[in-house]
Amino acid sequence: MKSEWEQAVRRGDIGRLSQLLAAGADMNSRDRHGQTAVMIAAHAGLIEVVTFLVGQAAALNHTAKHGLSAVMLAVIGGHTSIVRTLVRAGADLTLRGTGAPGFAGKTALDLAAGQGRLDIVELLKDHVE
Repeated sequence: MKSEWEQAVRRGDIGRLSQLLAAGADMNSRDRHGQTAVMIAAHAGLIEVVTFLVGQAAALNHTAKHGLSAVMLAVIGGHTSIVRTLVRAGADLTLRGTGAPGFAGKTALDLAAGQGRLDIVELLKDHVE
């Protein structure tokens, strides 16, 4: 991931993100930790950036360290509105974490339940098949 793209994501600079996309930036590129822009924004609670990237058809189901996806990172961050946005956009709720004991084999729903986030648990239960 180019540092200019990553910086714009972390600043929540939608205008700059739009410019960079128009210039050919890869919205699904990964940072040094394997995270895409939507993953970074979801974990950081940047709803405007997540909404923008979803609108630009960003890949929602890439995973990085410990097999965590954007929706899982939003759950970990406790960002209910972002979880809702990603679920409505079609994020895969069957993905399971890997590696670390706190994530291995767990779905977004499992992570929310483990944190006692009943609001997110209810949201996710309505969308799990």
